[in-house]
Amino acid sequence: MTTDLHRAALITETDALAELLREADPATTIPTCPGWTLADLTTHVGRAQRWAAAMITDRSTVELDTRAVPEGARPADPRAAARWLSEGARLVLAAVDSTGAHVEVWTTLGTPRPVGWWIRRLTHEAVAHHADALLALGRPVSIEPAVAADAISEWLDLLRVGLTRRAETVLPGGATLHLRATDQGLGSDGEWFIRPSGPSIAWEHASTKATVAVRARAATLLLVLLGRIRPDGPGVEIHGDPSTLIRWLERTPF
Repeated sequence: MTTDLHRAALITETDALAELLREADPATTIPTCPGWTLADLTTHVGRAQRWAAAMITDRSTVELDTRAVPEGARPADPRAAARWLSEGARLVLAAVDSTGAHVEVWTTLGTPRPVGWWIRRLTHEAVAHHADALLALGRPVSIEPAVAADAISEWLDLLRVGLTRRAETVLPGGATLHLRATDQGLGSDGEWFIRPSGPSIAWEHASTKATVAVRARAATLLLVLLGRIRPDGPGVEIHGDPSTLIRWLERTPF
């Protein structure tokens, strides 16, 4: 995905979540985020966006205390809260534009990265939590294939770093995992081959025989990988050793 597509998706997904907040009861429970309500979910997304915008604006190379985030409190009124949420995404983009895309700031990886990193990260955070809200409300989840495919790639990148820190083996005994999105037009961006690499993983866009292969639309694959839907649900094909996939999912929670 290009930066322009990330920017558009950040606005689209955040605004869609804000619209749900206008329509639905803020006390709606979110089963895919145990202990959270819709109010909690939208507070998490909106505060994270303002948190990132503040660090970008300050060109901070250290983590900002979330309690210091300007206007980080979600308004109690649902309509005001929806506006607050939508504004957060736009604050991020304005901060990037003002600061310059190549300036490096602190990231959740623990090391500074160019501020554009935050646009991609927050885009896929909004994608995941918009899906959480839709699932909680019993509504269908629709994610653009290119957005969902890029979210899978970003998730694998985050896992690669996180698993190195944890030194946890999620693909034991040389087991491998192949994912394939069945959407038209994704090309090689719709395939992922994942293998063990030291204490972590390595991955590439490749069609390679694996211990277990999973085929589904990109949006469905993403929701399976993030633990939002079961891997044995409709639209998912599993070939090979399913225990490898189950172990992967158990050890890579979002």
